Amino acid sequence: MTDTRARNGTDEAQSRWLGPLLRVLGGIEKVGNKLPHPFWLFVILSGLLAVLSWALALAGVSAESPGDDGKTIAVRNLLSGDGIRMMVTDAVENYATFPPLATILVVMLGVAVADRTGLLSAMLRAGVARVNARWLTFALAFTGMVAHVASDAAYVVLIPLGGLAFKAVGRSPVLGVVVAFVSISAGFDASPMITPIDAVLSGLTTAAAHTVDPSVTVTPLANYFFSLASSIVLAAVITLVTEKVLARRIEAMPPEDGPGAAEGGRGDETGLGDLALREDERRGLRRAGLTLMLFAAAVVAVLAPPASPLRGKGGGIVDSPVLTGIAVVLGLLFALTGAVYGRAVGTVKTAGDIPDHMAKGLREMAPTLVLFFAISQFLAYFKWTGVGEILAVRGAELLKDAGVTGPLAFLGVLVVVTLVNFVVTSGSAQWALVGPVFVPMLMLLDVPPETTQALYRIADSCTNAMTPMSPYFVMALTFLQRYRRSAGIGTLASLTMPLALTMLVAWTLLFYAWYALGIPLGPGVPVR
Repeated sequence: MTDTRARNGTDEAQSRWLGPLLRVLGGIEKVGNKLPHPFWLFVILSGLLAVLSWALALAGVSAESPGDDGKTIAVRNLLSGDGIRMMVTDAVENYATFPPLATILVVMLGVAVADRTGLLSAMLRAGVARVNARWLTFALAFTGMVAHVASDAAYVVLIPLGGLAFKAVGRSPVLGVVVAFVSISAGFDASPMITPIDAVLSGLTTAAAHTVDPSVTVTPLANYFFSLASSIVLAAVITLVTEKVLARRIEAMPPEDGPGAAEGGRGDETGLGDLALREDERRGLRRAGLTLMLFAAAVVAVLAPPASPLRGKGGGIVDSPVLTGIAVVLGLLFALTGAVYGRAVGTVKTAGDIPDHMAKGLREMAPTLVLFFAISQFLAYFKWTGVGEILAVRGAELLKDAGVTGPLAFLGVLVVVTLVNFVVTSGSAQWALVGPVFVPMLMLLDVPPETTQALYRIADSCTNAMTPMSPYFVMALTFLQRYRRSAGIGTLASLTMPLALTMLVAWTLLFYAWYALGIPLGPGVPVR
């Protein structure tokens, strides 16, 4: 009787917060569905910027440069003759010199080989197969952090594998689907490996930093130490919340007929077979791992001599071509390991298969390349008008006059980006939107651009698992419905929200501790 009353009380408590939550999510969905495609969003923003620059130039808005020259920065009218000529004549150059463009293409040449040959899929499956049931949640969550190297492909591979892995050890596959989805989406900008998103973010941050200091270069390794630590902390947080909260919530859900009825049962042989690696796949992974070690040894060997041409000025490592040109190194690493794996499993039979895999991988990048064109033009206009620079100067002056210190300004950035992320779920699109304001503004408060980028990683990631505006939220829901046919947006949101919010708090606390201790964010990159 006591247990029944307690359960009824819990159900009533859940219904009290779940009802308002579903209404909020419904409102977000309605508003978000009215937003245009990100490409058209930046086209519209470019138009609004043109009108804004005209009005501000007409009003004579200006600011004094924070540099030693003390020159006056005035808004330039994008609708003037000079502005129109710039938009027409510089369009190709704006796109060709867009910092993330070449970087992401070079990295993706290699990632495409690793993906198309099956290496990335085998790595993800190996990460969760034959794991002790006690450690399965953490193993799946951490594998999700590693899976970020596969970019969007991680969703397609790991989410169904998460359900299979949990089912195989007699636990609810619903729980496995949720853990896999949240680890990829809510922890998207944290990984123990360098990922394609690192190349994109660093390029956009570099472009934004040039508003204040054209000599600044932010590399894909800029946040590596912080990202590595974040991946471990977030995997632990996901494990704790899953075992203490979500597991009990799923147990309290009413049973269903059909696929959902098997949630608590052990996986069948077919499911285990889908998760397990074949002998040739295991052989391919061993050979790919050996290739990785040999590649790392070769890099160390060429960097070891003090007079090595691959060292930086004065024999430095941090500014060496290996790190500043990390995109080439990463692309080559993925291509080599993918080719070795492909030879072992038969997905690479001739040398011609490798460029074919590269071409197919780049074909999948087409939507991103189209989006980059719109973003590159908007950023070029933003820089030419001087609006971003003036906003940064005025914003920094306002914060200084109000006595706002770095840590308090950090909180403001986190709140703004987190809210924007509910409706603009594309990481690159959102950073292209807010980066040109936040990066220079905080630079004028003596905050390095790499630190602002680390803040963005937190706010850009956590709410991904909560918003129906994300296409991967809908994808995760379809996988969830394989095991629970009645599941809807509210079901998935109610399962992801405790994880996402806890991750947001824990990740924020980690950043503040990192900042207080003054730990470098990456190789040669101070946090303050």
